Amino acid sequence: MSLTFDPIIHPPARLQIMAVLATVQDAEFAMLRKTADISDSVLSKHLSALSEAGYVRLRKAAQDGRQRTWASITRAGRAAFRGHVAALQALAGVVEGAAEKVGEPLPVRA
Repeated sequence: MSLTFDPIIHPPARLQIMAVLATVQDAEFAMLRKTADISDSVLSKHLSALSEAGYVRLRKAAQDGRQRTWASITRAGRAAFRGHVAALQALAGVVEGAAEKVGEPLPVRA
């Protein structure tokens, strides 16, 4: 597993989308929109970018008389997400270690 930031996953909304998809079999568009608290068009752009990278698979299906979009994480997406999270955790560890050496707690922002 690589310990490098993934520029495709790094934007906050995409990170949220990938975190949700890593924990479910698939997720409906409206649920992802609500979770990420973004508009339909913004979510569409993020899902397109993730899909083009091969991280997310999109499928459309009729449900309740309407066309719905469902997203699921791919094997490559899961690996990229794990690597990105590991890089974030490593960075957080470096910051915590530096603060401990100075003897001061990390600043907390409200």
